[in-house]
Amino acid sequence: MLTESPSRVIAIGDVHGASDLLETLLGRLDQAAPGWPIYFLGDIVDRGPDSRRAMDLVEATLEARPGSKLLLGNHDDWLLRFLEDRLSLSEALHWLAQGGGETLQSYGVAPGADLDEARLHVLGTRPSHLPLLNSASVLESVDGFAFVHAGIDPLRQLDEQQRHDCLWMREPFLGHVGLLGHVVVHGHTPLKDGRPVVTENRISIDTAAVLTGVLTAALIDVADGSIGFLATGKAGCVTAAQPHRLNRGLGTALDRLTRTDVFSTSR
Repeated sequence: MLTESPSRVIAIGDVHGASDLLETLLGRLDQAAPGWPIYFLGDIVDRGPDSRRAMDLVEATLEARPGSKLLLGNHDDWLLRFLEDRLSLSEALHWLAQGGGETLQSYGVAPGADLDEARLHVLGTRPSHLPLLNSASVLESVDGFAFVHAGIDPLRQLDEQQRHDCLWMREPFLGHVGLLGHVVVHGHTPLKDGRPVVTENRISIDTAAVLTGVLTAALIDVADGSIGFLATGKAGCVTAAQPHRLNRGLGTALDRLTRTDVFSTSR
């Protein structure tokens, strides 16, 4: 569940079917940080227009960049359980209303289609997506940073975290003030002004891509002591993003790094 290997990692926040933004961001990352492993922080699917294409891009990136990982999000977990026929009818209807309907349409399923037929259609058209979801992690760590979709229980050690919390946690994680064993890099809680937030113990990068048009990547170089942010913007541009530094009396995680301007160029 936990690894301690790469010294440089890119984390990408919630995509939610915004495949065009993901493709643009990945193209810029090929120039800015070629070869760095990418950790997708989950919620690749639902709500946006093309979850199937977003999943294809994630799959291709995992193959092209060794060490890259998909972290499972709660929306990805809904799709996983749907494909494995583990959703009750009420759960399936709830998922459809929360963006699952758009996901099925992206796979070519007609609105209102029989759910069993929809499942077979998705499995038949993209058979690799089920094993991709099944192999996703729920928590990873790299040299003082933890990567997770939603958050962690601040009262538990990393190796004691619960799967449900990693996929769904907001409180008490977001409101916890104080240093943790790792700086937690996460998504799940949308930042509707389109800017990442950094506190003393976490880096939040779900910049509500479908709503704002901003998909954010955090580029962390542990060996160099640097972190930078790149984000999609208007007219297909990718630019450096300036995070909100939320100082709750203990400084922020950025204050403890030696450089924060390493990816300041735009394209």
